[in-house]
Amino acid sequence: MPTQFLHVIDILGTFSFAVSGAFMAMEKKLDPFGVIVLAFVTALGGGTLRDLLIGNLPVSWLRNETAIWIIFGSAIATMIFGSMLKQLTTTLFLFDALGLGLYTITGIELARDHQFGMGICIALGTVTACFGGVVRDVLLNNIPLLFRKEIYALACIAGGLLYFGLLYAGLAADMSTIICIGVIFAIRVLAVKYRLSLPRFYQEKQKL
Repeated sequence: MPTQFLHVIDILGTFSFAVSGAFMAMEKKLDPFGVIVLAFVTALGGGTLRDLLIGNLPVSWLRNETAIWIIFGSAIATMIFGSMLKQLTTTLFLFDALGLGLYTITGIELARDHQFGMGICIALGTVTACFGGVVRDVLLNNIPLLFRKEIYALACIAGGLLYFGLLYAGLAADMSTIICIGVIFAIRVLAVKYRLSLPRFYQEKQKL
C-alpha cells in the first residue's frame, strides 16, 4: 500500500479517536486538562501497545509530531464546538466506530511491513483499534466496551479477515482498505442499532 495513503488513514484514525476520547471525557464533566489527556490516551494507547509488542521503538507518536498536534487540536475543537452538537452520544459513537476501522487497517499494515502472518496481523490491528478505548474506559471508571456484550473487537477481526481475503482475490490494496474500513464501521453501527451481541453464558438475576 502506498505510504502516503496509509499516512492519510493514520491521520483520520488519530482524529476520530481523539474526538471520541474528548467527547467521553466531556460527558464525565472532566476539566480541559482531563479532556486533552483522554484524547491522547484514546488516540495513542493502541498504537503504543502495538509498537511495544513488535519492538517498533521509539513508539510511532514519538517520531510523529503531526499526530500530537492533531490530537491536541481535535481536543480543543471538541471542547469549543462540542456543546453545539445536540446528539452528543450519537456523535461520540460514530467517531469511535470510524476510528475502529481506520486504526485496524493501520495496525494490520504495520504488521505486514514486519512480515508477520495473517493471524498476527489481524491481532495487532485489533490491539491498535481497541486498546486505547480500554485505557480510556478504565481511567473513566467504566467497564471497557471491549469486555461488554457489544460486538467491538469482533468487528475488527471480521474486517481484517475480509481485507486479506480481498487481497488474495487480487483486489487492489487501496480498494481493499476502503472496503475493510467501511465493513468494520457498518458492523459496529448495525450491531448497536439492532442490539446484536455475542452469546452470554450466565443468567440474569430475576427481580423479585
